[in-house]
Amino acid sequence: MARVVVDVPLAHLDRPFDYGVPEKFADTVQAGCRVRVRFHGRLVDGVVWELGGTTDFAGRLQPLSHVPSGEPVLTSQVARLARAIADRYAGTLSDVLRLALPPRRAAAEKRPSPTPDALPGPPDPAGFARYTAGPALLTALAEGRPPRAVWSALPGEDWPTRLAELCRAALSGGRGALVVVPDHKDLDRLEAAAGRLLPEHSFTVLRAGDAPEKRYGQFLAASRGAAQVVLGTRAAMFAPVRDLGLVVVWDDGDDIHAEPLAPYPHARDVLLHRAYLDNCAAVVAGTARTAEAALLVESGWAHELVADRATLRAAAPRVQALGDDFELARDPAARSARLPSMAHEAARRALASGSPVLVQVPRSGYVPSLACARCRAPARCAHCAGPLGISPRPGPDGGRIPACRWCARPATTFDCPHCHGTKLRASVVGEARTAEELARAFPGATLRVSGRASGVLATIPGGPSLVVATPGAEPVVEGGYGAALLLDSWALLGRADLRAGEETLRRWMNAATLVRPASAGGAVVVAADAAHPVVQALVRWDPAWLAERELADRRELGFPPVTRIAALSGSPAALAEFLEALRLPADADLLGPVPEPPRPGQEGERERYLVRVPRAEGAVLAHALTEVQGVRSAKKALEHVRVQLDPLDLV
Repeated sequence: MARVVVDVPLAHLDRPFDYGVPEKFADTVQAGCRVRVRFHGRLVDGVVWELGGTTDFAGRLQPLSHVPSGEPVLTSQVARLARAIADRYAGTLSDVLRLALPPRRAAAEKRPSPTPDALPGPPDPAGFARYTAGPALLTALAEGRPPRAVWSALPGEDWPTRLAELCRAALSGGRGALVVVPDHKDLDRLEAAAGRLLPEHSFTVLRAGDAPEKRYGQFLAASRGAAQVVLGTRAAMFAPVRDLGLVVVWDDGDDIHAEPLAPYPHARDVLLHRAYLDNCAAVVAGTARTAEAALLVESGWAHELVADRATLRAAAPRVQALGDDFELARDPAARSARLPSMAHEAARRALASGSPVLVQVPRSGYVPSLACARCRAPARCAHCAGPLGISPRPGPDGGRIPACRWCARPATTFDCPHCHGTKLRASVVGEARTAEELARAFPGATLRVSGRASGVLATIPGGPSLVVATPGAEPVVEGGYGAALLLDSWALLGRADLRAGEETLRRWMNAATLVRPASAGGAVVVAADAAHPVVQALVRWDPAWLAERELADRRELGFPPVTRIAALSGSPAALAEFLEALRLPADADLLGPVPEPPRPGQEGERERYLVRVPRAEGAVLAHALTEVQGVRSAKKALEHVRVQLDPLDLV
């Protein structure tokens, strides 16, 4: 008898079902392998949860229809983790397994996984010697103990090498390691470092962009135990690492770590669950620090891994803030405010010394956001209510006409519905427009642009040049930048977002860490009010202080991570039916409803409620939501209610 989790994402069917094992499959089927079964008259995919000799089912068991392969792709550890994550996020097991298991490719299963070389010795502790308790962390990993740390990397730190050293320490003790980074650019750097420090074939890399057969082959290298170290992006958080001894998430504040598919888990939370379930080491690492990481330190679950102030001052660039008139910087027509004399002078000095200059702007495109010139209300498309913007590509006549960013219809005329103004102004300037401005300000300088619209540059050669980049797309240069200019700070700090300050500091510090130390002439100029707490945290290079402040503010206001919040979205009728059946904890707060922001292709009126409970009641809330989803699924409710726990965006 085989208990099978069928690939049917219906909440009331979220459990394994018993099937008989025909004699012809007796030598092939095993726990964790893929099967095909008949379910309600349809042939569906499934995974064998476990094998057993008895069943509680009173009737005759349906036999397994087909066993494509006896390859056990679902390990017992990942199965336990998948169940825990489904319960935590009020999702179904089949949804989590769809995220955890890549599609099968028969050709990859036929190839043997290469055998790694012998276990390496412990890494050189010199890299971590600059951090208090850094060498002790490596020693604990090599001895197989489960330390937990929140690591704040120094400015200019070669973090891919440090992460590879952590993996080597775990590997030297006979344990596996799993490292998750935000994007392919970070993964390329990490893979290069692992190639230098880890034995050949001892690690595998899981990339979402790889061909399906290659990715499945790399997945099999981990599930078979051939590769004990797995490096990857968000999709690797469920990787089947054998004898897991260490999990690491780099830059956990990056929203790329949040899975956009149900049940919407966050890579940091999944890895911390793995550390708990498998009793292994965990490191939450980054240049900046999130409120969630601050809570780990405050609760005692993890310890800080930081350098002393003298070491920090020796590594950090000089940071200068402007901010005499915060509102003046909001007018892109005022060149003196957008590129003030202090920033201009810092760039000029760096270029004169033969160094590249990094210019960070918050948005991609040319002018991605427009507003009414009279009342400053966001400009919307008259057809679909999408945002108006200006493309970097000129029209046939050489001019640039505003157009909708959703339906692409040109807005040849504009009539503001609030004040009936007819003129538009740029509310946000993108990297393409910024590049034009800099080309005029620094004639003759080599200009490079890195961003989603123009293409992301991973590295650039040394020498004098201006590099305009959006957050996350800053290329790396050997020896570091001579200066970094952080422009349009109001676009980041002024967002109506719970994480606006935390996210702004993360983006600024990730750019500033690419700049040379102050002793080598490195300078960072941020166009923001020097009295702002986020700017102060950057000037003092103290992300822990801002994270603790954010955590205290959120505790006082009842926001995550000290509470758990569920977002319920749907039509007013579906939400009313959902809430009527929902049995909330006694101390839950129901907030709403509010209209849900319009989305491309969305039809009909939609609303959103927020349900807030103390963190200790999070499991009770998730269970209550799952119950209602199960009842609605069994009744075949016509309208779906989207349930998301711990959403990053609460606005």
